[in-house]
Amino acid sequence: MNASLQERFSDPQRGVYFIGTTPPRNNASADQVNEIADKLLNRLSAIDFDGVIVYDIQDESSRIDKPRPFPFMQTHDPRDYSRLLREKSQHPVITYKSVSQKNRQDFDQWLEEAWSQYGIRDIVMVGSPSSNGDVRLSLSDAYKALFEQPRNYHLGGVTIAERHAKKGDEHQRLLKKGDQGCSFFVSQAVYNPQATIDMLIRYARECKERGITPQRVILTFTPCGSAKTLEFMEWLGISVPEGTRYRILDAHNPLAESIRICRSNLEQIIEACIPLGVPLGLNIESLTNRKDEIDAAIRLFKLLKATLDLKLAERFI
Repeated sequence: MNASLQERFSDPQRGVYFIGTTPPRNNASADQVNEIADKLLNRLSAIDFDGVIVYDIQDESSRIDKPRPFPFMQTHDPRDYSRLLREKSQHPVITYKSVSQKNRQDFDQWLEEAWSQYGIRDIVMVGSPSSNGDVRLSLSDAYKALFEQPRNYHLGGVTIAERHAKKGDEHQRLLKKGDQGCSFFVSQAVYNPQATIDMLIRYARECKERGITPQRVILTFTPCGSAKTLEFMEWLGISVPEGTRYRILDAHNPLAESIRICRSNLEQIIEACIPLGVPLGLNIESLTNRKDEIDAAIRLFKLLKATLDLKLAERFI
């Protein structure tokens, strides 16, 4: 395991800060993949980040009837792109793995190759986006497979506050995933702060009742600069309150307005949840490949990191 990343996760007095990215398209040449990685890391050279999160993109069309606003494209192997970014940046990389498409034997092979061939140590496993799809391996079975193999992966899970707003039980999922080996969680992008606050408060209360320490929750934020991006966010299941939608769409500068909204949302979550003892972190991503939104993600990272660092410093004086 990556000791430095583990140590940072275990210190409740500091935040942890990540940039989320997707691998290039699978038809990109090796030279193009290298060039894309270099461009990303050149942008990141201006910020103080702890690591990168590399997503494993799924075709989520089975989850929703509406057509996908941006076409789904197969990507380069996330393991290979993670290895490339780690070697080039000398920063830890958390690699997502969608587990539902292949069977147990294939997944065992993926775990062995990820560890020995690609140097992967930090992973987040993701289940099927819908029970309607062809689920060949459930998330619970994937956790069991990980437990039964010999490699000591640093495991994280996904948390979705929107599920808590609908069902009121996301805190139970966090606890169950903790029992299954997850030592941190990464949220879906936050545009509805109250849903996140409600989930984290329930999680903290349940942890207190059980006498256990809450795991770290890494909150994802993303800038939004257009109606098309907003449509994509909502297609992904990100909850955007009506007033927030119109604040962005009607703003003279939608990107700048979305950054202000994200900062306000983070401040609300911090005020409600840091006193509860839930360690927080940040993951900033751009949901599109538009240059203005990618550049805005770097500005958003700087602002939100400064916001969380200041609040933590005030709390732990």
